[in-house]
Amino acid sequence: MSETLPPCPVCASEYSYEMGDLLVCPECAHEWAPGETDLADNGAETETVVKDAVGNILATGDTVSIVKTMKIKGSPQDLKIGTKVRNIRLITPVNGHDIDAKVDGFGPMKLKSSVVKKI
Repeated sequence: MSETLPPCPVCASEYSYEMGDLLVCPECAHEWAPGETDLADNGAETETVVKDAVGNILATGDTVSIVKTMKIKGSPQDLKIGTKVRNIRLITPVNGHDIDAKVDGFGPMKLKSSVVKKI
């Protein structure tokens, strides 16, 4: 292989590979066309859209509710379905968790957008 492939624009993994006309990242499963990274490097910022469990677009400051009961590590209580979480903050995803919030009775925690619903 004489040609080096660009790293993944999402997770910066250097292990990208070609699959037909696209480049694929094996670590985050992101697929992109080889010319897309050139456009992103020229100063055009790409904004990620975060959607809740039913497809509503979330924004910082929204109020959401939990859509499924979850066990919280280190806590004797479960985070019950229907619990309201106010004033969420959208963050860069960390292990799939893209919401930073303070939940009443539990304190600060990170949540996945797939387990919340916008109110």
